[in-house]
Amino acid sequence: MKAAGVLDNRNVLGLLFLLPAAALLLVFLTYPLGLGVWLGFTDAKIGRDGIWIGLENYEFLWGDPVFRLSVFNTFFYTLIASVFKFGLGLWLALLLNEHLPFKGFIRAIVLLPFIVPTVLSAIAFWWIYDTQFSIVSWLLTRMGWIHSNINFLGSPNPARVSTIVANVWRGVPFVAICLLAGLQTIAPSLYEAAAIDGATGWQRFRHITLPLLSPIIAVVMTFSVLFTFTDFQLIWVLTRGGPINATHLMATLSYQRAIPGGALGEGAAIATSMIPFLLAAILFSYFGLQRRKWQQGGRD
Repeated sequence: MKAAGVLDNRNVLGLLFLLPAAALLLVFLTYPLGLGVWLGFTDAKIGRDGIWIGLENYEFLWGDPVFRLSVFNTFFYTLIASVFKFGLGLWLALLLNEHLPFKGFIRAIVLLPFIVPTVLSAIAFWWIYDTQFSIVSWLLTRMGWIHSNINFLGSPNPARVSTIVANVWRGVPFVAICLLAGLQTIAPSLYEAAAIDGATGWQRFRHITLPLLSPIIAVVMTFSVLFTFTDFQLIWVLTRGGPINATHLMATLSYQRAIPGGALGEGAAIATSMIPFLLAAILFSYFGLQRRKWQQGGRD
């Protein structure tokens, strides 16, 4: 009887249901994260244990021009890709929310870039950007717009643009489908009332769609920024950080220094350096949502 009474307690029952998930997070997330932070304060190499060296890895990275370039690349890559993913994703969501023929089929097609494994997407773009066999260069040459093939991945600025385009192509479906789900929760009666009052399409979007969609936008773009900031597979398959470290992100540089380079401590320090930026993105979204009390039935 006593055990049954304990199980009737919603708080206790909730904790019991959370225990398996908490155990998985502890084993597969908390422990690796803690180990990575610890290694960042050591001079560990592959094949031997490291000794505690304090902040020496971070002091070295502070003066390392390649690391500083990777930080710039990471922020540039994340900012530009996220802006384009949001703009294109919102436009696509608004389009798919209209009464279109074969709407279900179109939505399934839109999801394909996100469903395809990242490595396969990267290999496809690697062929698209190939200096000799690029379909883009071939089409532009046939149209008479260029006279020689474009070296997409062989020069710093074209390589940066090319990797951003690949990331945007892969990330837009996630943003679009999530925002589409948010759009479908908005009551049509609000738009009908606004139309009766003489509101234009832009005014309906500005004063109805955008405010009611803002909590979804905050959550979706937080995930988008986190995924983009920590992107590894796409960059590694396409450029491996080249040319001349122009596309190295903090994630790819961390892997390069730790695994092929053997400097586990230095690689762990680079990875740990990403944590404050990721926490800042999460907290920005969290406190932004906290201000929108109306979504919980209260006031702003």
